[in-house]
Amino acid sequence: MQCPFHGEDIAMILRHADVRSAAADIETYSSDAPFRVPIPSEESVRTIRQLPIETDPPDHAAYRAITDPFFLRAKKPEVIQQAKQMIDAAIESVMTGETFEAVSQLALPIQSRGLTYLLNMPESESEIWIDWGIHVFKVTGGEFKSGNVLEDYLNDQFDRAESNPSDDFFSALTQATFQGRKLTRDECLGFGNLAFAGGRDTIIHSLTSILAHLGEHSDELEYLRQDPRRITLASEEFFRVFMPLTVLGRVCPQGAEIHGVEVPPDHRIGLCWASANHDETVFDDPGSVRLDRRPNPHVSFGFRNHLCQGAAHARLLVRAFLEVLCDRVDRIEIVDAVEQVEQQETFTRVVGYESLNVRFRPLQS
Repeated sequence: MQCPFHGEDIAMILRHADVRSAAADIETYSSDAPFRVPIPSEESVRTIRQLPIETDPPDHAAYRAITDPFFLRAKKPEVIQQAKQMIDAAIESVMTGETFEAVSQLALPIQSRGLTYLLNMPESESEIWIDWGIHVFKVTGGEFKSGNVLEDYLNDQFDRAESNPSDDFFSALTQATFQGRKLTRDECLGFGNLAFAGGRDTIIHSLTSILAHLGEHSDELEYLRQDPRRITLASEEFFRVFMPLTVLGRVCPQGAEIHGVEVPPDHRIGLCWASANHDETVFDDPGSVRLDRRPNPHVSFGFRNHLCQGAAHARLLVRAFLEVLCDRVDRIEIVDAVEQVEQQETFTRVVGYESLNVRFRPLQS
């Protein structure tokens, strides 16, 4: 499938097996391409290479090892408990019986506060991040923002960390080394850029898509409440079906041939994760949400070398979100919704919500 993106024709790889094969073939399909891994490209909204995602092995593994200790915090019992308490408080704050807007009043604060635990920053810092909105690079409708609030913020944080280091993410980067030398400021910015931009809108859209689905299927909320052990499989199915990220790019340094389509040297292909997640040769009735689906080899977190560094964090937030909903909410009422739609010349796809007005009916004890 050929798809034009901002004047560039990109061959999209759609099938599950083909997507996984291409993701594993780093020599033919390279991520060593600053600004060109996202589709559309992001040259106009950032000035630095995102790390570690825009590199190939062996550099990728060495870069990733620098920040892995922070992303793995999501597996620590104390961080898991902290996240659940935060989500419980967030849901408590909107349990008034009144309508609230779930994107800005619930999902965005949960994502931003959750990130403070990952980066070992004060939770109060999340108020700054909440003000940035759903996506740090885009406004409603998908157009790129002007200016670069994120890079300005990151530079301020790295300046602070250099003069007064602590045990947070920014301080660790200012003290880290790569191949025997200190990281450059651009490398630090590359890590910071991805930490803030990489999983922001995806987590927000995942949470609101789950809310909308459970509002339309109250029996499924009850199904999870009856046995919370079901939440693990259910969350993986939600990740499969409500995959906010449609595609990521790879560059073909020597060119490639994909099912008869010739890709010239230095041109891009697209790994269509969303399509792979709906491959009927892998997933029975892929358009249906089956909360007990097993096995569920979705590729919502990528595959092989570039498996999403924030996967454990995303799983933590979604599972804790479902646990608290089961504990507190009897029914979710959808008042009105405006879907966020990705519109390209050859496809249109709902990726989440611009706004989602809901009411929570509390569970009676």
